[in-house]
Amino acid sequence: MVLGRSLETPSVRAIAAAVVANPFANRYVDDLSPLVSAAPWLAGELATRCLGVLGSVPEEITAYGKGAIVGTDGEAEHAAALIHPTFGAPVRAAIGGGAAIIPSTKVVAAAGFRLTMPITNRHDIWVFDDMDAASFAIDDAPRPDEIVVALCYATGGRAAHRIVKPQ
Repeated sequence: MVLGRSLETPSVRAIAAAVVANPFANRYVDDLSPLVSAAPWLAGELATRCLGVLGSVPEEITAYGKGAIVGTDGEAEHAAALIHPTFGAPVRAAIGGGAAIIPSTKVVAAAGFRLTMPITNRHDIWVFDDMDAASFAIDDAPRPDEIVVALCYATGGRAAHRIVKPQ
C-alpha cells in the first residue's frame, strides 16, 4: 500500500554483504590480482545468499547493484579490484544472465558508514521502474584493515512506479 493505493506487484530487495580482510591495508602495491582472483567466489556466495533471503527463483530478479566500503587504511582501488573485473559474471550466472552493467559504488570510510548502492534493471539500464537504490550499514565494519563487499538483488521496481521513458 502506497498512499492508500494497492500495489500491483511486490518490490523486494535483498542485500548480502561480507567483511573481508584487506591484504593491502597500509601499503601501496601495483598488483591487486589477489583481490581480483577472490572476487568470483565472493560474488557467487553473496548471490546465493541474496537468492536465499528472497526465496525467489532467479527469473524473478529484475534488478541488481553492488558496492564496497574500504576501511581507512585502504584505498578505493582495493574495492574496484573486488567488484569490477571478475565480480559480475557469477552475479549474472546465478540469476540466468543479465545484459546490463551492474551499477556500483565504492568508498573509503570508517566503521558504520551507510553505503547506498544504485540498482538498475538487469537487462536494460534504461528501465525507469528499476532505477533505485538500496542502503545498509554494519555498525562495526569496516575496520581500518577491512573491506565490506555487498550485492543487492531486487524483484520489481520502485513501489507505485509510474515514470515512463520519453519517446
